[in-house]
Amino acid sequence: MIKRMLLAAFLFSMGLPLFSQSDADTTYVFRFVPGREMFYVPWGDNEESLDAILEALSANMEQLKNGERYINVCSYSPTPGDGLSPVRMSYRRSQRVKSELIIRGGATEEMFVTDRYTSAVYCEGMRDIVVVTFPASVEKVAKLAGAEAAAKVEAYNKEISGETERERLAAEAAAQREEQARAEAERLAAEQAARAKAEAERLEAEQKEKARLAAEEQARLQAEEESKAMPFRLALRANLLRWATLTPDLGVEWRINRHVGIGIDGTYTSWTWNNNDRRYALWEITPEVRYYLGKVKRGYIGAMYKAGAFDYKLSTTGKQGDLMGGGITGGYRMQLNKSFFMDFSLGLGYIHADYEKYVTIDGVRVTRGEESNNWWGPTHAGVTLVWSLF
Repeated sequence: MIKRMLLAAFLFSMGLPLFSQSDADTTYVFRFVPGREMFYVPWGDNEESLDAILEALSANMEQLKNGERYINVCSYSPTPGDGLSPVRMSYRRSQRVKSELIIRGGATEEMFVTDRYTSAVYCEGMRDIVVVTFPASVEKVAKLAGAEAAAKVEAYNKEISGETERERLAAEAAAQREEQARAEAERLAAEQAARAKAEAERLEAEQKEKARLAAEEQARLQAEEESKAMPFRLALRANLLRWATLTPDLGVEWRINRHVGIGIDGTYTSWTWNNNDRRYALWEITPEVRYYLGKVKRGYIGAMYKAGAFDYKLSTTGKQGDLMGGGITGGYRMQLNKSFFMDFSLGLGYIHADYEKYVTIDGVRVTRGEESNNWWGPTHAGVTLVWSLF
């Protein structure tokens, strides 16, 4: 509201400067070069404004000398420069304008009421200006020159206008306060809405960031679990229990995915002693399918099949025949380092064997009949060294 009133007064003063000596107060705007304190009269409309206010002062010099009217000077939104702070720049510019009015118009320092530094912009786009208001209002005189000076100005105004200046100012002040309150309420409401929107956007961004980080962490953990669960695709293995009984055993395992592995083991041995009267010979092929359990896929269950042939003669009677069977397996794999693991396993199931008995007479095998045998129980035991190839 104040800015609109001042702008209207400024436009009025620019358009009709010859009426500045009337009873109504008039504003005169003087422009300054940004960042400079020097007052250039030819700059902008300064010369026209200066002529207008000098004419008004000349017409009201008696009232100015009697203290019935005052000149108000205010510097608005100065740009720092010339090594001066905004406050100091404001003071210097006000003094420059006052000096012109004193020198050219015959005014004295006692005729002025000077505002301190004002950082606000006078009107939109209007910075680096000094505004002179004449005559100064009673309220401004009371604020800057004191109650006694204001009372004298008010008495003069009442004498020439027939109205009480203070009442008029009170009504204007009330309207101004109402307008300011409304504007402040609108500003606070807009700020609150902006803060609420910003907070909502911030919370939404935080939630998205948390979700992204959680997804990344989940992916990382899953990758680690997969890495731990399936450290190899193809591996060689050797059952150390078999090797301990002088029965060489080698196998291979291929991991199809995290859960499923397919393996096959082969066993072969052939030993004779006591002039070939004693014999221990065996070969077996054992395919197996495993399903790995748990997060790190260390434990497993599986199914195996076994087929082979044997020739045992550990006493006077030997047995030679074929075997076939299968069952379920279970075990646990322990990691030794990046490439080696120890696999502990046990199998339970069924084995069927068809064989013939024989004795050896003068180096010749003599058959003593045929038999078969069915076995239910442990069919496999392993302490296996696993070597991961890739």
